[in-house]
Amino acid sequence: MLEQLVQQLDELGQRADDAVTTAGDEDALRKLEIRFLGKKGAVTAAMKAMGKLAPGDRPVAGKKANEVRNLITTAIDSRRSSLEADRIQRLCVDPHFDATLPTPRRGVGALHPVTLITQHIEDVFRAMGFHLLDYPEVETEFFNFDGLNIPASHPARDMQDTFWLSNGLLLRTHTSPGQVRAMREYDAPFRAIFPGKVYRFEEVDASHEHTFHQVEGLMIERDISVANLIDSMKILLSEILEREATIRLRPGYFPFVEPGFELDIQCQVCGGKGCAVCKRSGWVELLPCGLVHPNVLRHGGLDPDEWSGWAFGLGLSRLVMMKYQIEDIRHLLSGDLRFISQFRQG
Repeated sequence: MLEQLVQQLDELGQRADDAVTTAGDEDALRKLEIRFLGKKGAVTAAMKAMGKLAPGDRPVAGKKANEVRNLITTAIDSRRSSLEADRIQRLCVDPHFDATLPTPRRGVGALHPVTLITQHIEDVFRAMGFHLLDYPEVETEFFNFDGLNIPASHPARDMQDTFWLSNGLLLRTHTSPGQVRAMREYDAPFRAIFPGKVYRFEEVDASHEHTFHQVEGLMIERDISVANLIDSMKILLSEILEREATIRLRPGYFPFVEPGFELDIQCQVCGGKGCAVCKRSGWVELLPCGLVHPNVLRHGGLDPDEWSGWAFGLGLSRLVMMKYQIEDIRHLLSGDLRFISQFRQG
């Protein structure tokens, strides 16, 4: 299996190098970059197969994958420089080109704050050895509810305010369906996160939206404890907020974990004094978490007597509000470029 994956990566690197070398313009080069290095690109797809390797083979495969990624990146950068040099050379011999004319002003775009925080979280967890996975936003009832220990009669379904589709599917109400999907896709032990959008039929106010962002985290090992979970969460929050934050851990009920906890963070907008974001309490619910319920492990095809794990669901929209002290969640989906421009980097 390892030899096949290494050969596949070698062939992928060669195909990419050949394609990049013959790219005729910047647009073609950009498409190749997405095709090979994008979130759903060929290198990412090949890396997903690492989860099926023996634990001892994964470092070798990971090293090879990084080598191929770096090779493709270098080839793209080199070709981009070559194309730019060619463009400048053509301008120099163009009789209609006047180098003394002022250049047009070009607006500089900015990444959305949710994108910034997502990229930051992905970097933190990659450094901790986690897979980065992506799962459907349109889900089945099983993966969104039943597989997570939420049967049809469970009162937790009423709390989800679900958008149901006419074909019986639904818009996922949380990123937790990825737990069962990942357990069925990867051989234990493994660790992974899966960020994405979720949807709930909620009344919109300063701290609630019908569309928001979460990131789910899952670690499957033998003999996982609550201490492992707390340590990982402390690392995450300190890295993302880049400052000390007051948190509290209190018991919480979630059908897919046992025991379950609710991690709250002191409101970063008002400093704990009370505002519309924290509903005057001084605290914001941020991170439901706990040890994976045995029933969820069974639905994922794992024996709970042999395997255990922890899981969390982090609200990215609220984390963005805490990090950047944004007072109203509605700004995040407003499409107002004046708001987005505040996060321009450089």
